[in-house]
Order: sequence, then structure tokens, then C-alpha cells
Amino acid sequence: MSGGPPEGLFFFCPDDFCYINTMFIIPAIDLKDGQCVRLRQGRKEAVTVYSANPGATAKKWESYGAKVLHVVDLDGAFTGSQKNRDKILDIRKAVRMIIEVGGGIRDMSTVEWLVSAGIDRVILGTAAIENPEFMLDACRQFPGKILVGIDAKDGKVAVRGWEKVSTMESLELARRVETVGAAGMIYTDISRDGMLTGPNLPALEEMVKAVHVPVIASGGIATIEDVKNLLAIKGLWGAITGKAIYAESLDLKEAISLAAGNE
Repeated sequence: MSGGPPEGLFFFCPDDFCYINTMFIIPAIDLKDGQCVRLRQGRKEAVTVYSANPGATAKKWESYGAKVLHVVDLDGAFTGSQKNRDKILDIRKAVRMIIEVGGGIRDMSTVEWLVSAGIDRVILGTAAIENPEFMLDACRQFPGKILVGIDAKDGKVAVRGWEKVSTMESLELARRVETVGAAGMIYTDISRDGMLTGPNLPALEEMVKAVHVPVIASGGIATIEDVKNLLAIKGLWGAITGKAIYAESLDLKEAISLAAGNE
């Protein structure tokens, strides 16, 4: 059986956008001190501020045709406690699209708060490594709502805002995630993130083939050619783009149209 979501497994899709050959292009909003920023290779000192109004930014991406939005509380990722809840609420109120949120989610009360606030998917990162029982409980309590972020450096999983690299192989974590009932996973190659050097296609293809839950690519997407290359990976569910759409090296409307098979 090939990787990617099998036919009929579309609990993660917007109701009106569930085509079997569609790859979702997912714009990213990274929050730091209440602002939309991007970090270079995840380094908190290498920050570029793009907007002081995350809600307005979310509305802009939705107006371009985005159906899913990726939001990360960077302050939460570094400290282990979410710091941008007010901005997350502003984003939720501003748009109708599916929202996935990660960063600093390391206890059940945070998961419960996000779900109660209307967040559609909750992303566990560090907790998936350091507290597997919590990951299992979250998947059981909120079926279809838990994603696991697998952030890799040289094939090893990084945690705590990418400041620490564990000994676990990314593929090992991916297979573990699948068995506990996660709705899907987000695979990020840290060396590519924010660098506009193109995604790690071999690693992504290996990940998609290794599991049978939705896999979302993250890191390195710079141009429409990168989107075309990702579309060649059969079964890849989605691709997150951040710096490229802010720096305008990638036209979000064009990428969404191409991925939806309209070009």
C-alpha cells in the first residue's frame, strides 16, 4: 500500500475541497510577541517581522484561496507555554478556513483550550518525544484533531523549538505516531526552513511511503517549481509555505491553483 491518505480518509479535509489528487497549499503564520514573523532555520535571534496584525494576514491568505492555515506560537515552542493566545483567537475569528496550531502544547489543558476555541487541528511536537503517554491520551480524547510535528535535522528529531536534537530517527517517530491514532503529521527539514532552497524531496517521499496517514511537507519551498516537485510525490497531503509567500518568491494564488489541478 502506498503512502498518503487512502481513499475515503478525508476527515482532515474541508468539506468542499476533498479531491483525491489535490495537494493543499497551506500558508503559515508564525507568532512571536504577537506579531507575524519568520525565523531563519528556527533560530530565535534570526527573526524578520512581517506584520503586526495576524488576523488581517490570515484574511489575506484566505482571500487568495487557502483552505487550511498553519499557525505556530514560537514563544510557546521555546518556553513550553503558549504566549500568543489572544492572537490565535483573533485569527480564528477572522477566517473560516481550517486552522492547525502548534507551539508549546505540552499538556491536556492546552489542547482542550485550543479545541474549545475552535481550532481544528492541534499540533504536538516536543510532547510526542518527551511525553508519549500524553500524545496517546490526546489522540484518544480528540480523535481526528491531533497532528504530530516531526522536525528533523540530519534525520533526527529536534525538540524544544529546535534547540535540542534527540536520538530518535524521524521515521521511527512517524511509525509510532501512526499507531497511536494521530490524524496526520507535519514533516519539517530544519536545514531547509526559511532558507528558500527547496524542500528535501527524498526525505519527504520516504516519509509518505512509510506511513498511511496524511503527511504535510514543511521547509524550503521557494518557487512554483518547488510546488511542482512536491506534486510529483504521490500521496503527499499538503505543503506549508511561509517565507516564500511573504518574500513574494511564490505566488500563493498560483500555487493553490496549480495544486488543485486548475493549471
